[in-house]
Amino acid sequence: MNSMNSHDAVGDQVIGSAVDALNQARIKDELFKLAQQDSAFTFAGEQMQKVRDFIASPNNILGSMSTKHGEIAEQLEVGVRNARQAIDEGLVDESALGATFNGVGRTAPADYKIDGIEVQSKFINGINNNLTHVLKHMETYPDFTKGEQFYHIPKDTWQTIQDVIDGKPVEGLSEKTLQAIKDKVADIESSTGRPFADVVRPGVSDYKDVQWGKIDETLDKHDQELGKQNETKKAEIIEDHQPSLNEAMRATGMGVAFGGAFALGTGIYRKYRDGKNIFCGEFDAQDWQDVGLDTLKGAAIGGVSAGAIYTLTNYASMGAPFASALVTAAKGVGSLALSYQQGEIDLDEFADLGLIVCAESAIVGAMTIAGQALIPVPVLGAVIGSISGKFMVTVAKNLDSKARQALQARMNHFTLRLNDIEQQVLRRILSEFKALGDLTAAAFNIENNRQLLEASITLAQAYGIPEPDIIKNHAELDFFMNQ
Repeated sequence: MNSMNSHDAVGDQVIGSAVDALNQARIKDELFKLAQQDSAFTFAGEQMQKVRDFIASPNNILGSMSTKHGEIAEQLEVGVRNARQAIDEGLVDESALGATFNGVGRTAPADYKIDGIEVQSKFINGINNNLTHVLKHMETYPDFTKGEQFYHIPKDTWQTIQDVIDGKPVEGLSEKTLQAIKDKVADIESSTGRPFADVVRPGVSDYKDVQWGKIDETLDKHDQELGKQNETKKAEIIEDHQPSLNEAMRATGMGVAFGGAFALGTGIYRKYRDGKNIFCGEFDAQDWQDVGLDTLKGAAIGGVSAGAIYTLTNYASMGAPFASALVTAAKGVGSLALSYQQGEIDLDEFADLGLIVCAESAIVGAMTIAGQALIPVPVLGAVIGSISGKFMVTVAKNLDSKARQALQARMNHFTLRLNDIEQQVLRRILSEFKALGDLTAAAFNIENNRQLLEASITLAQAYGIPEPDIIKNHAELDFFMNQ
């Protein structure tokens, strides 16, 4: 093996560490954003609790039992809007919320502010009655609509009015009523010089939703909707932090930069050992060409290695050291297989050199499978040899039957001197290694490897984890995280 092969393992492990750091940064940011979203959801719940606290003291609500819905509608409007905003924008700061009662008197022309604009709420039974109350308020406070101020009316009432304006059929209303609605809309627009939809806007609630006997049910409905909104935001965060093509390109770029730099440094050092010092101007055109070609080759190999390691770590659930070792083995065996097929080396050389190239991957793989279990020393050599052979067969798909038989004979030879107990240990480890499946397919079959939940359950069961301790779905995971 040449000098380039001798430092491939080190280079791939360094690239693997860099890719792992990239993965960990993404995962860390995902966990931070999810925690932040959970805090925002809690904060949103506090906004809804303010509404519940308000209706818990009916004696403090203005009006009779038949008219208290007016102030209830105001509280619900502010509470729901702020809760939705908190979830949507990930807010936990009261001062960042758009809707507020601050700076607005309880009997002032406005009932609350939204994004600094004064709003008057009119929740009146009957469409024409609602419009009449808006017009009366405009007469009492003629300056109210001179700026950007506007009115809120029940959502269902506003929609019916808009349908009338748009000429859509509206059931249950007489021609006289329809004309009265149109006339009042025209009065509002002529008095303000603004479109109706700008002066009068829909609130978050229908008229029936804010009635005294209905408000608890309405709050429960809003709580459920907020919960769904929060789950959607968390799903977006998770989706935004999935392994991506852009991040894979970043990893590849890192590999290109490192591979090129590593090859350049190695090339300069090799020339220095040959008696030529770059800093003393001793390089000729051939030296620069040699170093330049090595640098380009190193950059290309580094990019491919980084891309492969990124795929293995993100889509085949491999740790960075194992993935790096597998990439090293793949490159080494691929080169040896080409030399074997071209007649540059014979079968014995191919088998011996291939097993050496794959030894690091075999050791990392064996340790990954065994975990904390102690592998007897006589078994360890057989395990490394057997897994090295499996790696060779895995990454060199184009081997002929003669080469495959030779590799199998080598793997069988490793086990000849083991006693029965040691062979049982070896079979157990190899069977667990086999359960990993086809490593190459696992690395590049992205869609299959997205099903990590089912795979993790199977893996936990294989390692003897008690069934009650295995998280089997998202609900159990949420319960575990919130304990």
